[in-house]
Amino acid sequence: MTGASPTQRPLTHADVAYLIDASFGPQTRLRDAGPLAGGGYATVWWALLDDDRRVVLKLAPSAGTPLLRYERGLCAAEERYFRLVAQRAPQVPVPAVLWRGTDPAYGEWLVTEMLPGRSLSSLAEAGVAVDDGPARYDLGVALAALHQVTGERFGYDDDRAGGPTWRAAFTAMLDALLADAADWDVRLPVPPEHLRTLVGRHADVLDEVRRPALLHFDCWDGNVLAAPDADGRLRLCGLVDGERFLYGDPLLDLVSPLLLRRVEDEPEHPVLRGYQAAAPEPLVLDASARRRLGLYRLQLYLLMTVEMPSRGMTVHSHPGRYARLETLLDEELAALTSG
Repeated sequence: MTGASPTQRPLTHADVAYLIDASFGPQTRLRDAGPLAGGGYATVWWALLDDDRRVVLKLAPSAGTPLLRYERGLCAAEERYFRLVAQRAPQVPVPAVLWRGTDPAYGEWLVTEMLPGRSLSSLAEAGVAVDDGPARYDLGVALAALHQVTGERFGYDDDRAGGPTWRAAFTAMLDALLADAADWDVRLPVPPEHLRTLVGRHADVLDEVRRPALLHFDCWDGNVLAAPDADGRLRLCGLVDGERFLYGDPLLDLVSPLLLRRVEDEPEHPVLRGYQAAAPEPLVLDASARRRLGLYRLQLYLLMTVEMPSRGMTVHSHPGRYARLETLLDEELAALTSG
């Protein structure tokens, strides 16, 4: 397998066999294995063991690979996230962590159980004709459960961007992205100082967030696994790729499930209905919430733009992606400016 981006490393069946042996010892052998597609950061393979277990092996980028600032230590972060969710929100289906190791030749890797089902994105790409509404409703319920877990500070849980308030943490996250943009020479739709000033204009709404709730942050369709139940309805059976988790405003977690759309314009969306049904407090999408959602979409589209060079994507190789993100950023900037 040749990595789709510079952060992904080529692996062979023999490499996977070595890492499985390093994880479980010589008493456990590899029967079969193959690459898993969908992500653009780590190298991910499925593996069938000789005791019939199916596991997922995730190999972190090589040491020294240029990364965005918030991507430091994501392998360890994912282990922390899965263990935390299993302990504090066990009703949320995340894979059990089986091993995290390091090796002089291979670096860092994580092995988890392989959950059933397929991602919503792969089902859509395959043209599977099934109503995904129930699975999205379940996702809303799962997010409401995650958000009941409270962190010790806002932002990331290690030495990455964070702070004692949500305003401080969100500003630090924005500053880190703008520094990444400068490092990678990414062309932004407006000067960085304009972005900082605009966020500062709306920072009062960030101060309304008083509790650092546990957020998945990356709940796009590729990270949501679903499978038909006994009645043929598609239900949630896994929420994966939790390495980008942080603590902050629960509204932030309602942006990626409706990627490239506005959640406040779709009050009957299944994710919102599930969330409303399970959350202990009503979800109020008032003027303050709408401004915060605008800031969060701005941050996410900025991240998706800034990460392009680190994934081997340029304006020329992926003109459609860049143009789409530029348009979305312009729309959010215009809305926040006029607001």
